[in-house]
Amino acid sequence: MAILGGIMVPHPPLIVPAVGKGEEHIVDETIRSYEEAAEFVAALQPETIVLSTPHSILYADYFHISPGMGATGSFAQFRAPEEKFNADYDTDFVTALCSLADERDFPAGTEGERNRNLDHGTMVPLYFINKVYPSYRLVRIGLSGLSHADHLRFGQMIAQVAKELDRRVVYVASGDLSHRLQPDGPYGFDSHGSVYDDRIMDVMGRAAFDELMDFESDLCEKAAECGHRSFCMMAGALDGLALETNRLSHQDITGVGYGICTYRVTGEDAARRMLAKWEERKAAERKKQREAEDAYVRLARQSLTAYVTKGEQISLPADLPEEMLKQQAGAFVSLHKEGQLRGCIGTIGPVQENVALEIIENAISASTRDPRFSPVRPEEVDALEISVDVLGETEEIASPDELDVKRYGVIVTKGRKRGLLLPNLDGVDTVEEQLSIAKRKAGLSGDEEGCTLERFEVIRHH
Repeated sequence: MAILGGIMVPHPPLIVPAVGKGEEHIVDETIRSYEEAAEFVAALQPETIVLSTPHSILYADYFHISPGMGATGSFAQFRAPEEKFNADYDTDFVTALCSLADERDFPAGTEGERNRNLDHGTMVPLYFINKVYPSYRLVRIGLSGLSHADHLRFGQMIAQVAKELDRRVVYVASGDLSHRLQPDGPYGFDSHGSVYDDRIMDVMGRAAFDELMDFESDLCEKAAECGHRSFCMMAGALDGLALETNRLSHQDITGVGYGICTYRVTGEDAARRMLAKWEERKAAERKKQREAEDAYVRLARQSLTAYVTKGEQISLPADLPEEMLKQQAGAFVSLHKEGQLRGCIGTIGPVQENVALEIIENAISASTRDPRFSPVRPEEVDALEISVDVLGETEEIASPDELDVKRYGVIVTKGRKRGLLLPNLDGVDTVEEQLSIAKRKAGLSGDEEGCTLERFEVIRHH
């Protein structure tokens, strides 16, 4: 056997009567749908439930798989210590999954456990499932800061292990939708919240899983969703399979979106190889973009490619425009992969004899020396989107009123601390956001006062 189906479910502790103490009835529609989803799982009679949760251990560049024989938990932190759980782990499945990750050099495993107790993202789904079907073993997996596509790739590996072990497996994707649907909700209101919820319920209701990877990180962040990567992982586990899809409900009574869908596998379907379909489309887009790259971006790409794949630093090419050899300026090289930042390093002012050398050096630094990211691997190079910002002269300003997030970058200085933020960045829509981020980059609090401000313009090359 292999993957039999999956469910998309939320995890509000309120929904458990011992926690809600009567208040759970405000989401009765969600409760009824949850019960139906649990019956769906029971009907499939899985030997193993693979569950992904946003509230287990999360690393920026690593998928944590819960180790050991099992774990316990309770809703004590939600004032219901009497509601307790005990889960037995499928250790053979975990071992096989870790071995496959090692074989593929994929960043997943059981290292780095900080808290072995079951989290509420796990316990809420188990509360409903255990009432109707307790005869399973669990594989619990945390999300990561890696791309949506990487979550889908990991889901594919889960499906491969299920097939190799001949396990009857159901996938449970635990995750709430937007947390910003109402002014009195836990994170307040943001108009992006309802945009996200409408779009995700449409995509999941159609099982159009290739579209999951096209959700902009800016939209996900502003909507304050927590389940998107969990849904992506389930999509990977169901990749290439024919599905009977049932959208059960969507509620936003509490200011948080709760969506429930079920997916029954009915066979194989090559037309539903969603990751391959998406990768094919992205490859065509990258080819078109590559053909349109100007000399600045081509030079950055040549530099990082040579360094990452061969460990060599290139010399100045003979065919560079004269302006790149004569101009001195600071320059930033930014790398993105599958819609997410993968590295960004630059210089505020010139440190090389021309901007071409500035780009060569900063492209190497962006790909190998950005402390926020692991070095770019050779197999990633072709998937990188590169931009180069050439900085103009900086000028000190007296007030934030002289800034414009689309036109000007900003440099914030206080004492020896200095932080820079480029202009016209996705997700940075206000001067307040721009200053707060720049201050944090300087090692200051976002509301630090008494800072010196400078602004600058850039010429951005894609």
